Amino acid sequence: MEQFFATCPRGLEMILVDELRQLGGDKVHAVGGGVQFGGDRRVCYRINLESRIASRVLWQVAKSGYRGENDIYRIAYAVPWTDWFDPARTIRVDVSATKSPLTSLNFVTLKIKDAVCDKIRQLSQRRPSVDTRDPDISIQGHLTDREFTLYLDTSGEPLFKRGQRIATGAAPLRENLAAGILRLAGWAPGIPLLDPMCGSGTILIEAAQIALDILPGLGRHFAFEKFKNFDTPAWRELIHSRAARRKARVALPIYGSDIDGAVLKAAQANLAGAGLEQVVHLQRANVLEITAPATAGIIVSNPPYGVRLGEQQAMAEFYPKLGDVLKKQFTGWRAYFLSADMQLPKLIRLATSKRTPLFNGALDCRLFEYKMIEGGMRKNKDQAQSSSETSVS
Repeated sequence: MEQFFATCPRGLEMILVDELRQLGGDKVHAVGGGVQFGGDRRVCYRINLESRIASRVLWQVAKSGYRGENDIYRIAYAVPWTDWFDPARTIRVDVSATKSPLTSLNFVTLKIKDAVCDKIRQLSQRRPSVDTRDPDISIQGHLTDREFTLYLDTSGEPLFKRGQRIATGAAPLRENLAAGILRLAGWAPGIPLLDPMCGSGTILIEAAQIALDILPGLGRHFAFEKFKNFDTPAWRELIHSRAARRKARVALPIYGSDIDGAVLKAAQANLAGAGLEQVVHLQRANVLEITAPATAGIIVSNPPYGVRLGEQQAMAEFYPKLGDVLKKQFTGWRAYFLSADMQLPKLIRLATSKRTPLFNGALDCRLFEYKMIEGGMRKNKDQAQSSSETSVS
């Protein structure tokens, strides 16, 4: 059994644990920023193809204690690199660290690159070329205070790049974060879903693909296809068997709107690119003027937040109005807003039932949960102070 590490947005580790277990991962264990698991190469293929939460799947090829840069070179040189990829493949080396005593990650990266190239030349009399922009093979090293681990990236392009987004907004939501938020919200196919500030439509597209069982990795390529041990028949069989589960594309209770016509065109283009234009209900509308499309359901959205002073003032006027709309028009619904604006709960004037820390890239955010129960939803200062903050990491 091989060892792997799947990275994911911080805050979604336990969601990824559940998903990897469902996809066949063994001895699944969450750590900060990802999940360790065991499995064979077919499990690796399946997780790359089917995971909606992971960002990358890294295959562990070496792990050892270290004290200095010479140990890093020795560990990397001991790996039989030519067993796994042809010397003609281009490579790239990246290094990350957590509490490492080594002061220069650039020097560590250079030592790993030299060790890999020296070992390949010793084994094959050929030296691989380095391509920092679009390598065939990505080698990743990670340092803790005592251990050094080497990985081969089996994914290539990050898994959140589904290959279908045509247009993006100013601060696009990553697809795997959108999928994770839908799980945290407790949304499941058949439950009415509304994103009233849908932007480029990422949340809507993820929900539609989940509902129709459309594989997130279908139609794209992966780095493991360039490995020497790539099992082409097993891969083709996996794609065929999983793709057969896809459901017919029919209209679903998934609704999206935005006040910005240009942004809405981007969402329409992305839905069309994914073949989902007839599946999702999309309209141009002001969130402050909409009504609920069903008697109960879930709102999931990534609303705007203020950065400059003028924007902060605009948000201070907008959020109380949004809270009023939710109270008056969405009784029986639950609402989930992802925001980096920590003033949102105070301004929206509704009681938050949960706050989940999440990261959109490097942006520290919270997923705020609101339950629209009839009567008594006005939030006073004492309630604001007593709202609990929970973490899924």
